[in-house]
Amino acid sequence: MTKADIVKSIAQQTGIQPKEVSIVVESFMEEIRKSLADNKENVYLRGFGSYIVKHRAKKTARNISKNTTLVIDAHDLPAFKPCKSFMERMDRA
Repeated sequence: MTKADIVKSIAQQTGIQPKEVSIVVESFMEEIRKSLADNKENVYLRGFGSYIVKHRAKKTARNISKNTTLVIDAHDLPAFKPCKSFMERMDRA
């Protein structure tokens, strides 16, 4: 399912113009991006799941093909953790 499919589905269900739905969906995604990337804050959506920031520590890695060692700096990654009811629904499907 793409963003366009989501917008179309919401527009059909609510009777709101697709252009307006698209603005709301885009704003929703931007707020999640700002919270995670700029503020390093998790986003909790009760009944759906959480968008969280995972921190990866600095580590050393090896490139086996070139036989070299390199350092991977510490960094943050976005992740999604579904809620319990969501996981149960997935298990039933």
